[in-house]
Amino acid sequence: MSETALVTGAAGFIGSHVAEHCLKLGIDVVATDNLSGGSLDNVPAGCEFVEGDLKSNSFVESLWNRQKFDYVYHLGAYAAEGLSHFIRAYNYRTNLLASVNLLNQAVNHEVKCFVFTSSIAVYGANQLPMDESMTPLPEDPYGISKYAFELDLRAAHQMFGLNYIIFRPHNVYGPRQNIADKYRNVIGIFMNQLLKGEPMTIFGDGKQTRAFSYIDDVAPLIARSPRNSKAYQETFNIGADTPHSVLELAHEVSAAMGKPTDVRHLEARNEVVDAYAKHDKIREVFDCPVPVSLKAGIREMARWVQNRPPSTPEEFCEIEIAKSMPESWKNVIG
Repeated sequence: MSETALVTGAAGFIGSHVAEHCLKLGIDVVATDNLSGGSLDNVPAGCEFVEGDLKSNSFVESLWNRQKFDYVYHLGAYAAEGLSHFIRAYNYRTNLLASVNLLNQAVNHEVKCFVFTSSIAVYGANQLPMDESMTPLPEDPYGISKYAFELDLRAAHQMFGLNYIIFRPHNVYGPRQNIADKYRNVIGIFMNQLLKGEPMTIFGDGKQTRAFSYIDDVAPLIARSPRNSKAYQETFNIGADTPHSVLELAHEVSAAMGKPTDVRHLEARNEVVDAYAKHDKIREVFDCPVPVSLKAGIREMARWVQNRPPSTPEEFCEIEIAKSMPESWKNVIG
């Protein structure tokens, strides 16, 4: 008997890749997205697509009225850590309350496993390398919303027996990423700026570090995970091991795009300076691929981007707090 999965955020970046790998595993996929940041072009052929917003409880209920799901892969989110300070209510509605709507139905309909993509944003600052045994201390509303839902999943397991798996990916990039989003995904931002003949903008001195993770190091493991009972009720960091500075990244991106390195420094913003994680735990439970190097991954993404036109940066028009917001982000107050 075939398995059926609901994949949220399936018109987005990571979600579309997870949906694609589920199909390759022979899992029937119902894909859903509100198309606020994703594109129908990203939804893999073979999925049944249902457009809707997880913030609507009636919409979430309607998904189960259509059919029963063995697995839920919850990747729908607005993952802008820095911007989340200025869109607090929107952040919690989108990343927490919408997730709870989904969790309620998963419990009521006895889903076999709920797979949740959290973030290393839950760790906060000065916990390096980030390890799953550490107590999370998130410093921005995005990380807080992710950690709150992690805790709720654990509570749902204890109360109702719902199986779950939590992944904490970090700085994932690759084909299908939204390069028009000026608030997140620095690699896409850099590539879009170069396509338009603009300098790459860096907040601060560019010495801040991240372990940038290619999509193929992440999506296949997430798709396979609910078939591995050893992963149930566990939390895993997932992604690349080696941190690189943003300045180093700018050089790699410009080389892959065949452009000179042209950088413009902006005022530093309030953000975690260094963020990279350990991945010993996930390697004990999964057969992990050898991580794609930054140079190879950037070149793969660049090939995809160069076959596309430049994108006009999308303005987020529901800003709730303008105080202390970076000048380059200020726009219409919603």
